[in-house]
Amino acid sequence: MLKDLPARERIQNAALWSVLLLAMIVSSACQQRQLPAIKVGVLHSLSGTMAISEQSVADATHMAIDEINRAGGLLGRQIEAVGFDGASHWPTFAVGAKKLIVDERVDVVFGCWTSASRKTVKPIFEARDHLLFYPVQYEGLEQSANIIYTGSAPNQQILPAVKWSLENLGRRVYLAASDYVFPRAANTLIKQQLSMLGAEVVGEAYIPLGSSDVRGLIEGIEASGANLILNTINGDSNRAFFRQLANAGLKVPVMSFSIAEGELQAIGVDDLVGHYAAWSYFQSLPSPSNQQFVARFKRKFGTQRTTNASVAAAYAGVYLWASAVRQVQSTDTRRVREALKGMSIDAPEGQVWISSINNHLWKPLHIGRIGSSGQFEILWSEPNPIRPLPFPAYRARQDWQAYLDDLYLRWEGHWAAPAASAGADNPLPAVEAERS
Repeated sequence: MLKDLPARERIQNAALWSVLLLAMIVSSACQQRQLPAIKVGVLHSLSGTMAISEQSVADATHMAIDEINRAGGLLGRQIEAVGFDGASHWPTFAVGAKKLIVDERVDVVFGCWTSASRKTVKPIFEARDHLLFYPVQYEGLEQSANIIYTGSAPNQQILPAVKWSLENLGRRVYLAASDYVFPRAANTLIKQQLSMLGAEVVGEAYIPLGSSDVRGLIEGIEASGANLILNTINGDSNRAFFRQLANAGLKVPVMSFSIAEGELQAIGVDDLVGHYAAWSYFQSLPSPSNQQFVARFKRKFGTQRTTNASVAAAYAGVYLWASAVRQVQSTDTRRVREALKGMSIDAPEGQVWISSINNHLWKPLHIGRIGSSGQFEILWSEPNPIRPLPFPAYRARQDWQAYLDDLYLRWEGHWAAPAASAGADNPLPAVEAERS
């Protein structure tokens, strides 16, 4: 017995045990540190016309990863984010997807904003049975086992907002859009809805992504007698659009589907005050969980920064993936994909969960009016999560696919009009009326 030993020997043995215990702790810590990191890809535009929207989404992804790492990581390992700049150029997104999956061997990718970028990388993820979390509202007409859609489908954002706009803003509608797959497909859905509701489309025009020449678009609106504009312009083209709309003295209300808090801050709010947007989330949501999320985001990136719906969706996507990894104790794509079906978390926008049928999230909807503070005054809400229905039932899926294939062929094998698919450095300053 240790207590029966002479005092000097007891002290020596106690010291020896302390040294051995310390060595075991250090050895265990070293082994834990030696575990390889879990690599994940972050694929967003940090330059070019879409950086105005995508920078904050990439930041939110990194923020979620950092929070998980500070809480102890995942499966006893840290998460390492490997970034790639898609540069607002769809072929570059394809290069990035291949590099992240093949060269960097990441376990999952969080990324893309435009549908042109998503559709460009979709075959890559499907061919390699990899997993992409896509955080942005979009035109629907798609479902992939390899993509988790954490943004809104049209029935969760665009279509309810169109109905609200007709009831509250006007019924002579002008469609202002960028020229790529999201606005083209979204406007096809909108026109069907407007026809069913007895509203009138008085004009429709498309500009290349990144173009600041909106003169023809503004002239078309002025000549049309529109009393409502439905806006699917993306990126920094919105700066020129709203500025010239205001300079022309046109008081037509605009309902936007891709203008959020980050764009207001980057564009400047003066020309947008009083206009509208529809999203599953606004920074101004009063819930305690959202205000805590906003506070953390501002602490990390600066008090001047803002959150938005895609930021919230990107942040939630990381936590959904991490929850699935913990559930199956693996980062294997097939096992994680199965675990994600029906998975739910308390996100900044409220409780959301993944449909086990189509990999889209059930999400709420809010309609807001832009205030001088750069925040949205929430006018109407559907707080209960809306079931995602990416395919409108009035056409068969094969007919929707034929419609998309026609766009792809018209654009010479791209998901954006040729001027935009070549990049936004020298976009064609043209407004093209809808031909179909």
